[in-house]
Amino acid sequence: MLNPGGSTDQGRLPVIVGVGQLVNRSEDPAGAREPLDLMIDVARAAEEDAQAKGLLERADSVQVVNTISWAYRDSPGLLAEAIGAQPREKVYTAVGGNTPQWLVSRTAEAIVRGDVRLAVIAGGEAMRSRARWREAIQQRWRRWAPPQQMLGDTRAGVNDIEVKHGAHIPARIYPLFETAIRAHRRRSIGEHQRRLGELCARLSQAAADNPYAWFPQARTAEEITTVTPENRMICFPYPKFMNAIMEVDQAAAVIMTSVAAAQEMGIPRDRWVYLWGCADAVDIWYFSDRPNLHASLALTLAGRRALEMARVTIDEIDWFDLYSCFPCAVELACDALGIDEDDPRPLTVTGGLPYFGGPGNNYSMHAIAAMVERLRREPQRKGLVSAMGWYATKHSLGLYSGAPPEHEWRRLDSAADQVELDDAPHPTLVEADGRGTVEGYSVGFDRAGEPEAAIVVGRLEEGSRFIANTEGDREMLRWMTETEMVGRQAVVRQDSEKGKGLVNIE
Repeated sequence: MLNPGGSTDQGRLPVIVGVGQLVNRSEDPAGAREPLDLMIDVARAAEEDAQAKGLLERADSVQVVNTISWAYRDSPGLLAEAIGAQPREKVYTAVGGNTPQWLVSRTAEAIVRGDVRLAVIAGGEAMRSRARWREAIQQRWRRWAPPQQMLGDTRAGVNDIEVKHGAHIPARIYPLFETAIRAHRRRSIGEHQRRLGELCARLSQAAADNPYAWFPQARTAEEITTVTPENRMICFPYPKFMNAIMEVDQAAAVIMTSVAAAQEMGIPRDRWVYLWGCADAVDIWYFSDRPNLHASLALTLAGRRALEMARVTIDEIDWFDLYSCFPCAVELACDALGIDEDDPRPLTVTGGLPYFGGPGNNYSMHAIAAMVERLRREPQRKGLVSAMGWYATKHSLGLYSGAPPEHEWRRLDSAADQVELDDAPHPTLVEADGRGTVEGYSVGFDRAGEPEAAIVVGRLEEGSRFIANTEGDREMLRWMTETEMVGRQAVVRQDSEKGKGLVNIE
């Protein structure tokens, strides 16, 4: 089944015509610039990049990715006013690292339908400035105010049971996926850590060559895996150099229009990059309810739809930017898309969130901008960007080329895929006593480098899912980092005083 909004008219093909990026590394509080100002700058940079004057004021759609470091009542309205636009559509998204690609895909469909003529899509964060100079910036930045509206699913990414067991931040959740992946691949802890180091070293090399990267430094696999005071263990199996770094000041924007409008506005053809295929999908919302912790059915189905729409195979893609908040996100994408982990093709064009930087929800806007720049240099090539929101929950993919597609542009209907995802057999998370089997675990460390808490996820014998914390001292927690826990038998009991489940692993 096909969605409405397709077109065989080449003039209606959606194109990205301008991109802008910036990084603000100021060491002076006077140089701490708020997210809106960063977005204004990258929107103007995107206009300059398009090599056509007066584009911004023609925007009939202004869209802003959800900002974590500072909130405004009407971000897209403020941005529109600053760039001289009077848009019919103003969009501000809900939380999600998938939203930059989701907005580009949504906008492309609106352009094909004729509902949007020119769109400016931007996002920016100033997490570092806010963390360092909170008092100073409150005197200078625009008034903080909760957003008046958000587009997209506004549900929290975790449920109450997950929260009370400490599984409510990415650094504690993604290691659960990693230990499950390691066990699924039947690797020892040492071998798997070595492979993670090799994967991350590839990402850091891309960051070293990127002028917009927060850490433009190539690291070796040994540097990344060796625990030191600089590279302390955050949550096993991830030391610091494997974690997304959000304390950055970065922004990116794109300008989109149709082929016909680009011609009318005098935008040179060598600026145009086409979106060949795109898809979105949402996994079972809470990670503790999913069929397993080592794979993503939503990412598999979204990848299939995006490739089908573009009428290409995964082997025809030249460059990737796979969402990389933690190594397991890249592994999940490779597995879902059918990319061998030793594939020589670039897995990132930015450097990834641990090395390029993780500017909140807007990282993938940088990936799209970097992909556009690369495809302009080699227009016959193809690139794929994958974006991810919450805890491997929301997925958006885009497939790009500097050459126009020769077939009809029409999004494939993913409604059937979402029904399949929502109806997939999966366990129910319960709070109950019983015996079970460990499926994934993580061990959190304090700043002194000592293990302080463990989260264990598994199946009870009757098939339900449990999440619990371990009982025991630091010696036992260290043992959990040296010996495979996945597959071991566990005894779970609910502690009424502590209000959570506790588990002993046998």
